[in-house]
Amino acid sequence: VDESARAARSIKPVDLDRAATILLAAYTRGAVVFSCGNGGSASIANHLQCDHLKGVRTETDLSPRVVSLNSNIELLTAIANDIAYEDVFAYQLQSQSRPGDVLVAISSSGRSPNIVRALAWARDHDLRTIALTGFNGGDARAVAEVSVHVDCTNYGIVEDLHQAVMHALAQYIRQSRMTADAISSI
Repeated sequence: VDESARAARSIKPVDLDRAATILLAAYTRGAVVFSCGNGGSASIANHLQCDHLKGVRTETDLSPRVVSLNSNIELLTAIANDIAYEDVFAYQLQSQSRPGDVLVAISSSGRSPNIVRALAWARDHDLRTIALTGFNGGDARAVAEVSVHVDCTNYGIVEDLHQAVMHALAQYIRQSRMTADAISSI
């Protein structure tokens, strides 16, 4: 519990604000937000699609377009088998994204080659990039435009806090577009 609290305090509010600003701007202009991760981070990426598409839209004027690059196992395994696992996310972005879209990449270590490659490709092709990182942040933290970093070396705590960050961003964006009466009735 003490380590979770210490790690939570390490998250910089300015980075949360920057990430929320990028996401809200994307949702406002109809850009697509892509998410991706490996292992437990993949489940957070899928959950992000749910909470940022359905949750943010409910009782707001927004119609977010959100795609988890983890959600099609057939496509993931075909790319991994026929091309390379390091390309499972960047390859999808090459076909599906456009300049001005956003990539949210989730990696506890920040060292996963497929995450770093996707962030670099996105950055080089005019997508906005947000990384949720832990440990020392690895290359993902350095490559991303914004890194919401959890200073902790425990995978479970990092993943728990990444999930909390994902929820906080969705709720903040949603409530920024709701009336005070609607917020108080939640």
